[in-house]
Amino acid sequence: MHSSRTEFATAWPCAGQFSFVRRCTLLIVLLGPSLAAADEAFVVSQNAGRLSIVDVATMKIAAEIAIDGKPAGIALSPDGRRAYVTAPEGRAVVVIDAEKRAIEKTIDVGKGPLGITVNPIDGRIFVADWYEHKLYAIDPVRLEIMASVETGLSPSGVAVTGDGRLIVTADRDSNQVSLIDAKLFNVIATVATGERPFGVTIDAAGERAYTANVASDDVTIIDLNARKALATIKVGHRPYAVALSRQRAFVTDQHGETVSVFDTNSFDPVGKIAVGGFPEGIAADEAGRFIYVSCWDADRLERIDVETMKVNGTVDVPAGPRSFGAFLRKTSGLPPRGEP
Repeated sequence: MHSSRTEFATAWPCAGQFSFVRRCTLLIVLLGPSLAAADEAFVVSQNAGRLSIVDVATMKIAAEIAIDGKPAGIALSPDGRRAYVTAPEGRAVVVIDAEKRAIEKTIDVGKGPLGITVNPIDGRIFVADWYEHKLYAIDPVRLEIMASVETGLSPSGVAVTGDGRLIVTADRDSNQVSLIDAKLFNVIATVATGERPFGVTIDAAGERAYTANVASDDVTIIDLNARKALATIKVGHRPYAVALSRQRAFVTDQHGETVSVFDTNSFDPVGKIAVGGFPEGIAADEAGRFIYVSCWDADRLERIDVETMKVNGTVDVPAGPRSFGAFLRKTSGLPPRGEP
């Protein structure tokens, strides 16, 4: 446990308040050569200013990259060859060559880029700007801003449907999500959520969105077709983000030091998993066999077996891991460069 921590001079966003506290990041990855849905975890450590690339088969750090500007959010290109990291204090998105383990370019973006996601169809990068209350679109070829649209106040998490047609931002200080047409790049609807939605996740079918509402200790489930809330599910204290796996939702409870689990069909609680201090970001692999928790306080990545719902492995990472977004990379089966 850290004896001290760095506070930002400005009131920078975290899930439950406006200054940084010790946290823990949670992600889900699958191990095993026959079913592997991810080979590497890209863990962003905000306090250390590091991106750690973890080999999930060995649970060891394979490489580290220094990143200025208090890196927070992360997303990967559809082909897995790039990682995009938001640097809020640097007001930038840092483009990483995932194979060369090197910074390719730094893109100036707004005043407070935080959440980030990538369109799985055309590769456009979408960045939520906390201070400007906007969503930016970045061209993946030119690596330049191509458009922006106003959202609600203080957008944090951002997600896009698998068909690439709809973007959802969690507008924390408006207690809502914005639904954005990805082609026209305009807001087509807003839906009320619980208090202070932070992370947002969309299911594989593109039918539902789940927001972690940090001030009301619950998750709002939104019907994206009907554009309305379906249910509100109570979870642990200060939920940060949601991952979906095997008809279950896994919610990181920052102040509860747990992961709350509920059934996405019945909405019934399944249980809670004890993890390290301040679990934050969470990402699920395709098979959902294991969950990895990167703890802000303990500075480590913890592996949870989904079947037993118990921690069964750890690896130390640099200080203050956050990894807000999708950060699992599959290296096997990639086509040669230049091929689709």
